[in-house]
Amino acid sequence: MSKNNWLLLVVLLGLGTVYAVYFTDWFRPKVIAIYHVSRPNRLRPQRPGTPAPATMPVTFGLGARYQLTELKVFPLDAWQTNHNVLPIWHLISDSNSIPLKSFVYGQFLRGMRPAVPGSRPQPLEPDVTYHLELVAGKARGEHNFTAQPPP
Repeated sequence: MSKNNWLLLVVLLGLGTVYAVYFTDWFRPKVIAIYHVSRPNRLRPQRPGTPAPATMPVTFGLGARYQLTELKVFPLDAWQTNHNVLPIWHLISDSNSIPLKSFVYGQFLRGMRPAVPGSRPQPLEPDVTYHLELVAGKARGEHNFTAQPPP
């Protein structure tokens, strides 16, 4: 090959690399889009003798179906001062969690288990802001939400 051919090949590879890095999402981290909704639970009657929950149920929605590998919820104030704070709800999956598009705080998620065996999610407190972290393989997502008291 002549010098011109080598030079054209190098320029072509350089342009291909620039295109792949700046105009595709091949090298960008995958981000999970998360939203939440708080609505009163009118479908499920309270059992007699059980205290009423302090907050409305919080439902989380994801932009697409994800096979979650880790889920954590922290009080936001504690998380901002110490990123090693213990979560109030922490689930992990070893391999086979089902793909989810939505879930409710504290719900049992098939294929996931508590990180600390036997632990249960702590109840949410009204008007407290929480931080949710999700991991699904290489995709990650974070979302802040506030638990609302029932009407």
